[in-house]
Amino acid sequence: MSAVDAAPRAHGDAVLTATIRQDAEDFRVDELDAFAPSGQGEHLLLTIEKRGMNTAFVARLLAQWAGVDERAVGYAGLKDRHALTTQRFSVQLPGRADPEIAALEAMAAGVGQGLRVLAAARHSRKLPRGALAGNRFVLTLREVEGDAAAIDARLRRIADAGVPNYFGEQRFGHGGGNTAKALAMFAAPRRRIAREQRAMLLSSARSALFNRVLAARVGAGSWARGLDGEVWMLAGTRSVFGPEARSAELDARAAAHDIHPTAPLWGRGALRSAGEARACELAALDDPEAAALRAGLEHAGLEQDRRATRLLPGALAWAWPDAATLTLAFALPAGCYATAVLAELGAIRNAAGRMEATAPTDG
Repeated sequence: MSAVDAAPRAHGDAVLTATIRQDAEDFRVDELDAFAPSGQGEHLLLTIEKRGMNTAFVARLLAQWAGVDERAVGYAGLKDRHALTTQRFSVQLPGRADPEIAALEAMAAGVGQGLRVLAAARHSRKLPRGALAGNRFVLTLREVEGDAAAIDARLRRIADAGVPNYFGEQRFGHGGGNTAKALAMFAAPRRRIAREQRAMLLSSARSALFNRVLAARVGAGSWARGLDGEVWMLAGTRSVFGPEARSAELDARAAAHDIHPTAPLWGRGALRSAGEARACELAALDDPEAAALRAGLEHAGLEQDRRATRLLPGALAWAWPDAATLTLAFALPAGCYATAVLAELGAIRNAAGRMEATAPTDG
């Protein structure tokens, strides 16, 4: 189970069909910063608004602008090309003055792309992957078909109960092909493969296994409540505890959104869950393809980890500019996907074609 639109929904049948990304402004993503710049150091920290460019393209453009190797450019997350996005980059400039910002914007205009530098400041370290608090989304759905009252009711349900925390289709490549590529990589371990490509395929394999377990729990109605032997994650953190026997106290904390059930991000080491939770996880991964993915991840040296099965969109709000247009605004933690929220509404066509990858880290 890789693509979210093929996974079981938690809140019932689809309530709409719609189109997204007719224009870049229909899919706006703004990074939520995890820290303030230090104001000094050899790294120039840039907040950039871009359209028509994915993150890797901007990183190459920054390296060319600054006259540095691409390895001197850092960014926290990957952002879509078919979107209007704001994100941070860092450029290492030891002993050098800041290049002219106007020259960078002119370079982007010269290749027919839109780029604006919103802020620039010095910082002491390179911006590492995952160094963001989350992302804020403002999405416009067009050509909406469905009963408005039913759509509003579904959105209220999502705001109250959250959605299954699936990895989005962006994690799995065009047509979901990354899983097959990962299997081919595992079958030929001596074949040389670029480091970034290898990391992407390992992440895809891990995400596919997580989505399988989550889909099983959605089907069983246990994605938002604990099972006996559950491993729990504290809300707003990556901290986990358990396995724990099911109890009224834990059920109450889960209902209050203080803790969330988890599922495995596969790797070496013992599976942390026990009892009913462990049995569910192993049953969902009991087939030859899953076994090959598990073995490949273990051989690659990844360690067992956990990811919450429930995702709560922050400050979810919506409006109807007209009867066929719906705007949504919400925030998500780093590593979580807007497609997981959209999937609970129904079938949403992507007018811009397939989406680029959006998150480099698990969870």
